[in-house]
Amino acid sequence: MSHDQSADRGRVIGIGGVLFKSPDHQRLTAWYRDNLGIASGAYGATFKWRAHEQPAVEHLTAWNVFDGKTKYFDPSTAPFMINYIVDDLDALLARVPRTGLNAEIKREDADYGRFAWIFDADGNKVELWEPPKSEPEKQP
Repeated sequence: MSHDQSADRGRVIGIGGVLFKSPDHQRLTAWYRDNLGIASGAYGATFKWRAHEQPAVEHLTAWNVFDGKTKYFDPSTAPFMINYIVDDLDALLARVPRTGLNAEIKREDADYGRFAWIFDADGNKVELWEPPKSEPEKQP
């Protein structure tokens, strides 16, 4: 019996980013650099990794401290947002209930992948990222 892999599409395959706010993001970024060795650039830090299922594909996880006044997480009041790498953005979004904050899901296409923003059951904003298929996964 053959296994239909399309039924497995539309799932999270990794953490694309950990993003959080700080009232003094420069101080906190320096603390992480000085005490934990996380060196950040203009877009935060990146951690490269490979999955066992596709070792030839390089993934990365972004880490970034945002200014506490950023609107990027709005309308969520949470001080954090997780970016999940997904294998098929359209398939995943087809399963997300279109009620409440998810009634109109924001989407964006960029040269480094396709994005969508949804909200979990507690109202936390969640960023979904489908990297481009033709090249290794890189985020800005």
